[in-house]
Amino acid sequence: MPSLLLGLLAALIWGIHDFVVRQVTPRAATAPLLLLVLLSGCLFLTPVSLLDGGWQSLTPSALGLAVLSGLGFAAATAGLYRAIAIGPVRLVAPIAGAYPMLSAGIGAAQGHLIGALSWQGVAAIVAGIALVARQEAVGRNTPARTRAAIGWSALAAIGFALTFGLAHLAAREGGVAPVTLLARVAALAVVVVWLSANRTALTPALRLWRPLALMGVLDGAAIALVIAAAGQARPEYAAVTASLFGMVTIVLAARFLAEPVRPVQWLVVVVVFIGIGTLAAL
Repeated sequence: MPSLLLGLLAALIWGIHDFVVRQVTPRAATAPLLLLVLLSGCLFLTPVSLLDGGWQSLTPSALGLAVLSGLGFAAATAGLYRAIAIGPVRLVAPIAGAYPMLSAGIGAAQGHLIGALSWQGVAAIVAGIALVARQEAVGRNTPARTRAAIGWSALAAIGFALTFGLAHLAAREGGVAPVTLLARVAALAVVVVWLSANRTALTPALRLWRPLALMGVLDGAAIALVIAAAGQARPEYAAVTASLFGMVTIVLAARFLAEPVRPVQWLVVVVVFIGIGTLAAL
């Protein structure tokens, strides 16, 4: 199914993106990093959106939804960056990647029928995240850092759920390319206001412009792939499969950054992402 393939490709790209995030977040404040990543993403997406067209079909409601999607994306990315900066990927990735669980809950609250397999997936995610967090609480991380990483990761999950849900609604009315770019511009505007209010220095982040530019391109390409699924059957499949990005990041961090992952933690993480995968039955 095209939606599944788009989501899997986005997961691979985001996994690489988050691996780079793990290396740059300890070296500068979150807001300047976000500013340069979002700015490079906008520069990458602008010519693509202009060539692709679709601006003539942009409605006021699609514009509003795109802006709201961008606000959700700003919150999600800020949460993800902070969580990765203070917590190991094996803790952050399962929680941040569990946003399809929120989609399932929203669907149930709206009266949509949720199958037994989907609820089993939700149960696997909740149990797995609890076990991962418990492993970290008794490990080398202090309880305060573990709680902070969990909180920021939860913010990322909520933000991603809102980002993709709103973006798919907007793209059905206003076209994929305009919605993708407008959401990114809205997120960038939030970060600019944040920086202006706090007067945060940009110099440390500017020294990292090369990896940040790469992150912006990767991030822009991945979110464009997920939003592009709006024109396919079952577009939510793309958002669900894209949430597997955490497994890619965990493998890369274990291989290249020597982040230790014990066998029981591998088992728990795999259970979480199997649970995420079953939510494709929504």
